[in-house]
Amino acid sequence: MMDYSIAQVEAAKMPVINVEDLSDKDKAKMEVDQLKIEVKLERALVSKCCEEVRDYIQSGVEEDPLVKGIPEEKNPFKEKGGCVIS
Repeated sequence: MMDYSIAQVEAAKMPVINVEDLSDKDKAKMEVDQLKIEVKLERALVSKCCEEVRDYIQSGVEEDPLVKGIPEEKNPFKEKGGCVIS
């Protein structure tokens, strides 16, 4: 059994096309095909998405160590002991 990387699998599905070698008609067809795909995508208002992201972030603020900080007893990076020079 042969193992293939994701890149190899994707390359097998989609042939590499040098756009510079295409005629203007072929370029226009590719653009129209891409626009047909994009027009089917579900759209959302940026203001609505921003509200949802803000609400998601605020819902987890109590558990967020970047906002709340790490308790000293659970901090794996705290110094375990000091250096004494005598």
